[in-house]
Amino acid sequence: MPIHHINLNDKSSMRDIYATDASQKSLPKYQLPEGRMKSRTAYALVRDELLLDGNARQNLATFCTTWVEDEVKQLMTDAVDKNMIDKDEYPQTAEIESRCVHILADLWHAERSRQTVGCSTTGSSEAAMLGGLAFKWAWRKRREAAGKDTSKPNIVTGPVQICWKKFARYFDVEIREVPLEGDALGLKPEDLRQYCDENTIGVVATLGVTFTGIYEPIEALADELDAMQRDLGLDIPIHVDAASGGFIAPFIQRDLVWDFQLERVKSINTSGHKYGLAPLGVGWVIWASQEDLPEELIFYVDYLGGNMPTFALNFSRPGGEIIAQYYNFLRLGYEGYTAVQQACSDTAQWLGKQLAELGCFEMVYDGYGGLPAVAYKLTDKNHGFTLYDLSERVRMGGWQIASYPLPMNRQGTIVQRILIRHGVSRDLAQLLLDDMKRAIDHLTQNPIPHSTAKPGFHHG
Repeated sequence: MPIHHINLNDKSSMRDIYATDASQKSLPKYQLPEGRMKSRTAYALVRDELLLDGNARQNLATFCTTWVEDEVKQLMTDAVDKNMIDKDEYPQTAEIESRCVHILADLWHAERSRQTVGCSTTGSSEAAMLGGLAFKWAWRKRREAAGKDTSKPNIVTGPVQICWKKFARYFDVEIREVPLEGDALGLKPEDLRQYCDENTIGVVATLGVTFTGIYEPIEALADELDAMQRDLGLDIPIHVDAASGGFIAPFIQRDLVWDFQLERVKSINTSGHKYGLAPLGVGWVIWASQEDLPEELIFYVDYLGGNMPTFALNFSRPGGEIIAQYYNFLRLGYEGYTAVQQACSDTAQWLGKQLAELGCFEMVYDGYGGLPAVAYKLTDKNHGFTLYDLSERVRMGGWQIASYPLPMNRQGTIVQRILIRHGVSRDLAQLLLDDMKRAIDHLTQNPIPHSTAKPGFHHG
């Protein structure tokens, strides 16, 4: 029979985590620790620090997915070792990425959705930059062929997410962000002639403006650019930044014309990890046709066992988010996505009506016709508090609500925005509303005449 020896002096497995040496001192912040610790101890100490983060489900300032099914979590675990860039080693992950591209191309009415091109990215910001780069290269080729100057490219936008300002700075393009005049909340067709010229590489139209949730009138913008081509000879394409709206409009605003049905629209980006319902870390960019993506931007890389075409600002990255996106396509289908997005929209519209009835808010966007969101400002009356104060007060109950000024020429208008995502039920929205009512009552009874509260949310 085997003889077992026990080390009676080894009591490490019996020690409570919070009685270990590691738990009796602050965790290292600037240097790698000299020694080791047990995995369960390291896990517990790191997890304890994460308790100080906000509750993601109560973060109604973010567009990003904060609820996923258990099967998605399992697929993410299954794919933790898959490097999606290595298409030779992980050919089925590459195939799944390709399927997602063509599914989206079909959803957005690409004429030849099975032949068009697109790719996954780390998010809609990278996807937007790739769309902008394709515009710059195509514009430069046209100018060079005509023997014209290529030193002063510009791109025309309305109020855009900061990724477009990063694109302009990083890739040496002048950004012409049209100021908001009057009660405008986005880019208007009548703005285009003033800001576009022969050096304009493209116009960015936004399906779901970050600041308010509205859709810019993409069909009307395309019509005006058509007229400008007839009148002025300027052939300027549109890139649609559909970071959020790209997964909303096809399902619950089906009559809206905004995508590749418009010949002027050459590329579209979206975020899989926003209303695409995938976990954080995946975006998509699709071109109307192969001709709209300049060949010079594609690299053919001999790497990790094969030769592959790639167009991205990143290289190695996990495949789990792509796989989870495809899971959602299979799991939900057209019917399921429609049900989810309609439920979000219905809750946003309900919340907008409830907030309007409180009397202290003027609705800027009531949840109709755009994203499942609401945006509002305080009425002109002196309420004794600001929206920043209200954000801080409801934060005490765990809620995170974005308050900030509108962009250029409307910086004096402070708005508050609430986003309704998958997982934000009507009951959860009611709980938020109840907390907001209590916060407003408290601030009304305890005014803050010299408030120092500032924006706690940034669009970067």
